[in-house]
Amino acid sequence: MKPPVRWSEERSDGDARSGVMITPHGSVPTPNFMAVGTRGTVRTLDSEDLERLGANIVLANTYHLMLRPGADIVEDHGGLHGFMGWNGPILTDSGGYQVLSLEPDIAEDGLVFRSTYDGSRVDLTPERAVAVQEQLGSDIAMVLDVPVALPAPEQDVKAAMERTLRWAERAHAAKTRSDRALFGIVQGGTDAHLRRESARGTAMLGFPGYGIGGLAVGEGIGDRRRAIDACLPELPRSAIRYVMGLGDTEGMLDAISAGVDLFDCVLPTRLARHGKALTRGGDVSIKRAEWGNDRRPLASDCPCLACERHSRAYLRHLHRTKEILGQRLLTLHNLTYTYRLLADARAAIAEGAFDAWAEEVIARRQQGIDRTGD
Repeated sequence: MKPPVRWSEERSDGDARSGVMITPHGSVPTPNFMAVGTRGTVRTLDSEDLERLGANIVLANTYHLMLRPGADIVEDHGGLHGFMGWNGPILTDSGGYQVLSLEPDIAEDGLVFRSTYDGSRVDLTPERAVAVQEQLGSDIAMVLDVPVALPAPEQDVKAAMERTLRWAERAHAAKTRSDRALFGIVQGGTDAHLRRESARGTAMLGFPGYGIGGLAVGEGIGDRRRAIDACLPELPRSAIRYVMGLGDTEGMLDAISAGVDLFDCVLPTRLARHGKALTRGGDVSIKRAEWGNDRRPLASDCPCLACERHSRAYLRHLHRTKEILGQRLLTLHNLTYTYRLLADARAAIAEGAFDAWAEEVIARRQQGIDRTGD
């Protein structure tokens, strides 16, 4: 019997690689990006929007969905696919990162925290995190880990990494659905030795994919790259490599050059809600007064609805008047930009020209920041 989620490599260019991830709800070309639908929705968009944008996979959050509407309700509606009306692959985060902001009590058994919705006590163990995600019916579930806010004392990072390893073993044993996959998570902060130890220990459990957690939390790109470089040689080449929470252009391209396959981040959608558009010529703040009577689109080479039908002046007007349409149009634009970026990355790998292409992308954006940024 074939595993429910598996990855096959198609091309490589140096350490950068492209391939296909097979899931119960379809194939995902890699490298790829997952839009974040925390509560079962990507804000201001519906599933038909995501299909038109060319989204291959989306992410939802276990912590929020287990509290509202509750895993039982989602399960009764056919799991997240039926509940959201989304037929493509779904990955669910275990919720450990979100719980971290609630200052939970962390013990060997699991996490204890107060619900942000009604203040009730919630116990989240590695076993319950798996059980809830199996109820949600996501194609890929993540083990419960112990993130650490960086910078942190080395002993705290080490203790969290070691506990994450023990929890991964418990999660692996708790998995009951053979038609869904469970990914491990590598921790260890920016310490290369701890990262190697974590990756080696997690890989021994035999997951089909591995999240590289605890990054994209404010560390420098150099520290992040050293942490990624320490992990990847310890992980099976046939497994998916996923940097959790990373979604900026420069960060993703750097990680792809190291051999990473998958990303998620709220950045494209969050920036949209704050009036910033991602473009190949630099980020555009739609709040700027100079766009007040500008008839140009955000980007002349972008096929999204915002660029095909609307001017910068109109988008600025929507943002200033706090119209939901403005957030929706910028969200469509930023996700279009992000998906095109990853599609172009796959094409550059196939052509054996990834490094040169990535350098050109970054240089063009940097040149445009002074003209179009805040």
